[in-house]
Amino acid sequence: MERNLTLFPQDANGDALWQMLLEGDDLSEVREVEFSVLFPTQELALQFGHLLLENNQKLSFCPFQGDTDYPWEITAYPEMGVSYENIMAYQHLLESSSAPLKGKFDGWYCVTPGKLPY
Repeated sequence: MERNLTLFPQDANGDALWQMLLEGDDLSEVREVEFSVLFPTQELALQFGHLLLENNQKLSFCPFQGDTDYPWEITAYPEMGVSYENIMAYQHLLESSSAPLKGKFDGWYCVTPGKLPY
């Protein structure tokens, strides 16, 4: 299979989606995707969580052990088809809306429908 660089650009998101496709994932299937944003204080994280809740987003809030400068994590769980366009659009939305609260985007993750997570 030849990689279409329009659908799977050569960056972290394009590489992840390409790998998922190679492993047999039907990327058009709608599923829950986890997008994480880290914050320097609990108060800023909760403010961002409130913003997401006002926009009917499912989320979780917890301490984050991997970065002492950003010890609080908000994870949003939108349902979507995992296209590059969808992933980038939601990532950009989170980055732009969390920036005033000193948020730092920390990536995304999803499970292939019908498969157990690793």
